[in-house]
Amino acid sequence: MTFAALLVFAGIYAVAVFSPGPGVAAVVARAMATGTRRTLPFILGIVLGDLVWFGFVVGGLAAVAQNFQIVFRVIQYAGAAYLAFLAWKLWTAPAAMPENQTYVKGEGLRLVFAGLSMTLGNPKTMIFFVAILPQVVSVERMSGLTIAELCVLMATILAAIMFCYAILADRARRIIASPRQMRIVNRATGGLLAGVAAAIAAR
Repeated sequence: MTFAALLVFAGIYAVAVFSPGPGVAAVVARAMATGTRRTLPFILGIVLGDLVWFGFVVGGLAAVAQNFQIVFRVIQYAGAAYLAFLAWKLWTAPAAMPENQTYVKGEGLRLVFAGLSMTLGNPKTMIFFVAILPQVVSVERMSGLTIAELCVLMATILAAIMFCYAILADRARRIIASPRQMRIVNRATGGLLAGVAAAIAAR
């Protein structure tokens, strides 16, 4: 794959990732509620989800995925249910700064699953790859090196952009000092996350 083709794909992919959507909303809500560090597993799940969809397209499994929608529906609803649970936890959370909140055993793995299932429950990711990849490279003739290059490129771009969103959201929260303001933020982000869960379940 030529360097020019990589740049074209990187540019299109970056714009798609940067555009506000359920993933960005969920990352912002999570970071405002618990801080950047505790949002990283969720971002990792989103990255893994994009790579899985990419693998389906490259492996010619897009049609298979469409024919077995029941599996993806189950994943979609499971992810939406967990996001709704997180929304309820945020709504009822005490007005404490992220570093003062206790960690829950297994939280990281659950957040990875939430990010992964949210992404897998969104077939638009697959549609994006189906539409864009043929414009920059022949999917049928992709070498192992090309696939590796694209995977590294996507993981880097997606993680970097989501991390930037998380940092900005975390800093916005830290400007807020009073418990009353923090409670408002918790409920606002909880409501936002509940909206994301509802949007995912309704797709």
